[in-house]
Amino acid sequence: MNIRHGIKRTVKTAFLIVVAPLYVLYRMLSLFGSKDGTFQSFSQLISLIPGKTGIYIRAAFYRFACIDTSDDISIGFLTIFSHADTTIMKGVYVGPQCNIGKCTIGQNTLIGSGVHILSGRNQHKYTDLQTPIKEQGGYFEKICIGDDCWIGNNSTILKSVGPQCIIAAASLIIDETGSQEILGGNPAKTLRYRSN
Repeated sequence: MNIRHGIKRTVKTAFLIVVAPLYVLYRMLSLFGSKDGTFQSFSQLISLIPGKTGIYIRAAFYRFACIDTSDDISIGFLTIFSHADTTIMKGVYVGPQCNIGKCTIGQNTLIGSGVHILSGRNQHKYTDLQTPIKEQGGYFEKICIGDDCWIGNNSTILKSVGPQCIIAAASLIIDETGSQEILGGNPAKTLRYRSN
């Protein structure tokens, strides 16, 4: 087991070295435009790399580009991050075709395919009928997904999820959850607790 861990660590270190010039390019380009816009472009680019190579490249890039992010993560094919102000802790798995906004994802959390973690419920204002919605502004909220959670395929998360929660597939989270809840539905309701 220690030999396998050592080999894996060596491979991850090699990918950190390989990806370093890409990160430097990202930092240079972000000086001339929107940091999040540049980050999104690089996220889209590296999301297109298939297989294990893509997983290692994404882990290395997000380790450099995102705050306090581990390189012991697995980010699936076609998954896009929209904000550099995102933290991904050790042991996180994010499936393919996800859209991840401004958030913190806790240790050992599993996120299924096609999950959307949006940057809160207030990204767009809409009350002024004389102004197009796209011009009314809004603000981003940093969503927190707790440690040891499992978020099922095609769920949409608009509020923080407590530690050790399970979110059923295709659920919509519009209110913050407690810990150890099993939730499902649209909008999601607590079905029971893991401790039971």
